[in-house]
Amino acid sequence: MESIKKPIVKDNTKIILSVLVFSAFIGVFNETILNVALNTLMDEMKVTAATIQWIVTGYMIVVSVMVPVTAFLIQSFETKKLYLGAMAFLLIGTISAACSKVFFMLLISRMVQAIGTGMMIPIMMNSILMVTPPEKHGSVMGVGVCAVQLGPALGPTISGYLLQYFSWHVLFIILIPIIVICMILGYVYLVNLSELTKPKLDILSIILSTLGVGGIIYGLSTFSGGENIISTVLIFAVGIIAFTVFCFRQLSLKEPMLEIRTFKFPLFSIGVILVMISMMTVFTMNVMLPIFLQGALKTTTFLAALVLLPATLCNGCVSLIGGRLYDKIGSRILIPTGFAIITVALFILSTVGTETGLLKIVITYAIVCIGIGCTLSISQTSALNILPKQYYPHGVAILNTLQQVAAAIGSAVFIGIMSSSQSKVLATLGSVEGSVAYGFRTAVLALNLFAFIGLCLSIIMSIKNKKK
Repeated sequence: MESIKKPIVKDNTKIILSVLVFSAFIGVFNETILNVALNTLMDEMKVTAATIQWIVTGYMIVVSVMVPVTAFLIQSFETKKLYLGAMAFLLIGTISAACSKVFFMLLISRMVQAIGTGMMIPIMMNSILMVTPPEKHGSVMGVGVCAVQLGPALGPTISGYLLQYFSWHVLFIILIPIIVICMILGYVYLVNLSELTKPKLDILSIILSTLGVGGIIYGLSTFSGGENIISTVLIFAVGIIAFTVFCFRQLSLKEPMLEIRTFKFPLFSIGVILVMISMMTVFTMNVMLPIFLQGALKTTTFLAALVLLPATLCNGCVSLIGGRLYDKIGSRILIPTGFAIITVALFILSTVGTETGLLKIVITYAIVCIGIGCTLSISQTSALNILPKQYYPHGVAILNTLQQVAAAIGSAVFIGIMSSSQSKVLATLGSVEGSVAYGFRTAVLALNLFAFIGLCLSIIMSIKNKKK
């Protein structure tokens, strides 16, 4: 097994990290950029709602599939080459999307974009861990996680504003020069940041990983979307079986594609669960809250997106501050405090109705996101710091893959609860607005149970974690 030493990074650290973080931001920004344009695309391309939803679902599936594969690629290719390859996929997909006139071309373009995004997230996270000393992991990782969270959250708001004046094609056209500039900066400043161990390529592992992660994400994403229930369950079952076989195969290989032995570290395992609960909470609320606002309070689509903006900014700011605090005081206080804030704020949101003022909802959800800012990035950093350096690419891949799974779980489970509860009381209440509010309250209360579980686990983690 060949090992190539990485060069020492001196004065260019900030530039390198800035390029990587901003590139990852552009990638995840693309994930939700078309969310507010789906109705327009349905009419323009003459497709159904179930078909157009693949613009979003397909992107998520490809990103999820590429993240674990990139753990292998990071150990096989130099950082600069891998980065330029990822950005090339993003650029080609963006140009193709800007030129798309039919649904099939747009879907393929989105999937090509998603290959680049799925590669960029672990490249950025792994580079942060490799180029910064452990005592600064919290603050720098906070910046990276902030970018990954802000991208999808800002996508609908910015695109919603632009779509008032321009065609949806402009959403992609404006990204082309930005991606090109990022590639030029990456070519000039990036160096190899990882130790290349050149592991053997196991084709069967890649196939099993693709079937497993893709099948699970597809099944969860389409379960509550009105798809054929039989085919959805079958694909989900295939995903579970393939993923199980993939895990057993990794344990039997001398050079596994994804080192799942990272779970032998108990604090890492708890950290993974906390990251999933945090991601599930913020992703689910970002979908359910606009449905509630438009259905129960009769706000416009753009106003619903604007309501999310203060919470998004709070999340980003607290992630940055929380990362610096983690470097100084550790995670023992921060993570339990964050989950306590989330639990209380979600309980307040579970009491809203058709008469609730918009300002109360904005403030309460902003408090939820302050709690997320104290948990998501810090739980991820704390979990990764438990691992030996050689496990970093695998830990990053596991965390980012399971974040996508958590987002899909949130969509399937809690939006399903919301829809089911709404349908049950519609006849009794005789009001669409009232039934939407009831469904939202029920789903938020169920989500709050997971937040409480996160609070309990974070306390256990704090007791066991010796870092002060």
